[in-house]
Amino acid sequence: MNKINVSLTLFMLLTFQLISQAQTVLSFEAFETKLKQASPQAQILDARTAEEYKLNHLIGAINVSVANETELQQQINKLDKTKPVFVYSINNGRSAALAKKLKAQEFAEVYDLPGGISRWIGEGKPVETTTGKGLTLDEYKELLKSDQLVLVDVHSKFCGSCRKLSPIVDSVGDDKANQVKVIKIELFDNKQLGDALNIQSIPTLILYKGDKIVWQNSGLTTKTKIEEAIRQQITLNEK
Repeated sequence: MNKINVSLTLFMLLTFQLISQAQTVLSFEAFETKLKQASPQAQILDARTAEEYKLNHLIGAINVSVANETELQQQINKLDKTKPVFVYSINNGRSAALAKKLKAQEFAEVYDLPGGISRWIGEGKPVETTTGKGLTLDEYKELLKSDQLVLVDVHSKFCGSCRKLSPIVDSVGDDKANQVKVIKIELFDNKQLGDALNIQSIPTLILYKGDKIVWQNSGLTTKTKIEEAIRQQITLNEK
């Protein structure tokens, strides 16, 4: 009987833990719905740097200092544990760590924005901003005009993965200069374009032949894979 009770207790604890963890995981649409329902009591935390926050942030968000543990805890202590907390970063790196910290401190509801502010902007959702709208879709299409293939790198200077990918893209552009034209787009300076292209995360690479997308990749990738995508399109042209 004791073994049964122990097993039942362990099962209940595991179930509670899974439910608790699941509270931070929502679809993008569910996150947006929860955020609207929680307004004006929603506590929205931007887990990026002050510089990033100043450029673009969700309406009503406050910037928290995740890099400074003492300052971060002071900011957390000012929050209401009974009210929902919504967190985000560029993608989900810093915000996931913040969400875990908040859950460990027994906040009742903590939700991490899937895809981060990159996807929020890519979906055309409203933000408070100090930047302009950037390129229009028509201006972008003008940039795409070329007799060569065109490789577009949608990125941000604040994104770690973007910084890792950038020299790879540069290298491809140098090595394949007679085959491909490279264009780099800073997402947070081109919000309406991000919406038009439906950018879900950064970095995102898009390969065009004329005005048609022939290959696309989100996240880090290798020079070999990019060159293979280019080679396939060159081969098709030669047939």
